[in-house]
Amino acid sequence: MRLSCREDIGRQLESAWGDMPRRALEAIAVEGYRSGALTRAEVGRVLGLSYWETEAFLKERQAYLSYSEADLEQDRAALDGALSE
Repeated sequence: MRLSCREDIGRQLESAWGDMPRRALEAIAVEGYRSGALTRAEVGRVLGLSYWETEAFLKERQAYLSYSEADLEQDRAALDGALSE
């Protein structure tokens, strides 16, 4: 019996990647983080990773925190205010 195209591709990906459900979950978590739908902590929770494992996971996939110059200035002002009290 001949495999359907979907089954054939599924087997090819499973052979290359191993655990397909895990890989799918990782891909969803990365896209959720990139889009802002998930926080770093939520990515870690859904994947069962520690803080540093999550940081490494996101870095390996080039999923960086969206952080603008305006965000930096706001954080610096908040820190300056907290330190001056």
